[in-house]
Amino acid sequence: MSKKVLYELEFPVRCSPGILYEFLSTPAGLQEWFADRVDFRDNVFSFSWNGTAEEAEVIEQEEDEFIRLHWTHAPKDEYFEFRIQISEVTNETILVVKDFAEKKEVKDQSQLWEYQVKDLFHRIGS
Repeated sequence: MSKKVLYELEFPVRCSPGILYEFLSTPAGLQEWFADRVDFRDNVFSFSWNGTAEEAEVIEQEEDEFIRLHWTHAPKDEYFEFRIQISEVTNETILVVKDFAEKKEVKDQSQLWEYQVKDLFHRIGS
């Protein structure tokens, strides 16, 4: 099996960092756009899609800035991250998504994230 590579996607968003962070770091917020059902217990999110469940542990987070999670079934050095940045030039809020995928799957995975983030933006009215 080939080693996965880290890739990064950036999405400008018309939303305050505080509101955006709620959608990225709480069960209620994530359930709005990321999964059908989201639970959180003992620092682990449980995500369900169409009856399939996955768990991700919160590795690190800083309020209104970022949250980094690790799928419990993935290799230890892999994670996915939602980071909120403010453009110094435009003062615009930017959502940065970091994730791992096999090199040949980066394009497909990126499209999946774009679809998910579009749903997020629809939910927050951006």
